[in-house]
Amino acid sequence: MRIVLVGPPGAGKGTQATRLAEKLRIPHISTGDLFRANISRQTELGKLAKSYMDAGNLVPDEVTIAMAKDRMEQADAEGGFLLDGFPRNVSQAEALDDLLQTEGIKLDAVLDLEAPEDEVVKRIAGRRICRKESAHVFHVTYSPPKQEGVCDVCGGELYQRDDDSEETVRTRLEVYHTQTEPIIGYYRAQGLVVTISAMGPVDEVTGRALEALKRGE
Repeated sequence: MRIVLVGPPGAGKGTQATRLAEKLRIPHISTGDLFRANISRQTELGKLAKSYMDAGNLVPDEVTIAMAKDRMEQADAEGGFLLDGFPRNVSQAEALDDLLQTEGIKLDAVLDLEAPEDEVVKRIAGRRICRKESAHVFHVTYSPPKQEGVCDVCGGELYQRDDDSEETVRTRLEVYHTQTEPIIGYYRAQGLVVTISAMGPVDEVTGRALEALKRGE
């Protein structure tokens, strides 16, 4: 299967992408991994992306698209793939369609993970991370430490990352609504969107997603 995974920050895309890719036996292709791999290998695309990042600028769509194209052409993606974080806007979605059409293939589904905005904010803003190298993660509501502010595992100090603050999370959500959410309408017009609730235990969400993808085949 060839799948695009979408959903707001905090919907659990990373977790579900990993689990679904394993269940479906297809590679999980995330934008973050693409950038890290190209930069660490010092590919031409990696060097180009880093030059924009070092200057504090957004990496242009064409660079991201070129990285995704290179990854999708690798042998392990011949039977399918799961895209996570790409496409990020309608322009990228259109470029992906053109790319797949050139290769004579098409997407099977766009899996949309839905979660209420207040729940998304609660999930992210409640995270606390250990300052020590282990970086164990807790949550003030869902998995609180035995002692407030102290890591159960190593006794390190727990803190909230700057990009996990409620104000930052709401800004990230606004960016998602403005830039990424429109691709759902774009793909819905093609009959590709499968929407499921991202609420509940991780295993339940995975099962829900697999069942929805099966029905959508």
